[in-house]
Amino acid sequence: MTWTVVVFLSMLVMILVLRLLAWWGLRFFTHFFDKTVIFLKQAREQDDISAAGSQIKAKFPATTKLLKARLTPERFTGLPLTLVVIAALYIAALLGGLVEELFEADELVRFDEGFNQQLATVRTDVVVTLFAWITELGGSATLVAVALVTTGLLWAHSHIYMIAPLWLTLLGSQITTYAGKYAIARPRPEFVTDVVAVTPSFPSGHATSAMAVYGFIAYLLAVHLSGVRQRFEVIYWTAVLIALVGFSRILLSLHYASDIAAGFLVGGFWLLLGFALAEHRRHQMNWKKDGEGIKF
Repeated sequence: MTWTVVVFLSMLVMILVLRLLAWWGLRFFTHFFDKTVIFLKQAREQDDISAAGSQIKAKFPATTKLLKARLTPERFTGLPLTLVVIAALYIAALLGGLVEELFEADELVRFDEGFNQQLATVRTDVVVTLFAWITELGGSATLVAVALVTTGLLWAHSHIYMIAPLWLTLLGSQITTYAGKYAIARPRPEFVTDVVAVTPSFPSGHATSAMAVYGFIAYLLAVHLSGVRQRFEVIYWTAVLIALVGFSRILLSLHYASDIAAGFLVGGFWLLLGFALAEHRRHQMNWKKDGEGIKF
């Protein structure tokens, strides 16, 4: 029991320390982003920044116009969407590299197996029972139920335009995950608890679904909060929940660490797509209702 308490206290301390570091990092990023937005606004308002800039604008008017449209911070289809696309492409590249490492690098396989073996010392009955409950939060039945309840709430509160992005995120991530599972057909680790699974191991469906569904719900909550600190708390503690679901799959010896990483990447990719669609539709609704004199 003493060892179990040490494990729980260590996890709690780590979560709180990471929360503090994440808040500091967010404040730094926000300051940097605000400075960048101000610079882009000033640059856009100046027709002749320099002789070289004027020449480029004269020679490539279409390209210059396209760049201005992609970098304008006022519209979601400008700088925000550009950043989302870049992030999605980066995630896709990371996922491709991870799959390549899985097939070609023995180091990844050895790391996965070694990491699973290291967790044997913390697999006490109490820890296994707790994480068996946590892992159910990322199960298909639980997340479909969460998505259905969220759909009902969105409908009841007249946010119907958010329903399609929610299900795009959920279904897209699920289809991609199960296609990857059976295409790669990686065997699961040796089961060491009473919790077992039957599908192939890579990527983790629980990690994918948790990232997609809980991540999108965190976005739905954060977008209606006014304070930066409130939004941070919602997003951070949602991230903790998602991380715990992913870690539970490794601790219960149902997945390797790379399976979880791949699941987070797949879920993150579809979360960005759902976020982009939701923001586009939200801004359309704002524009329509503002045009009618209705405050959204």
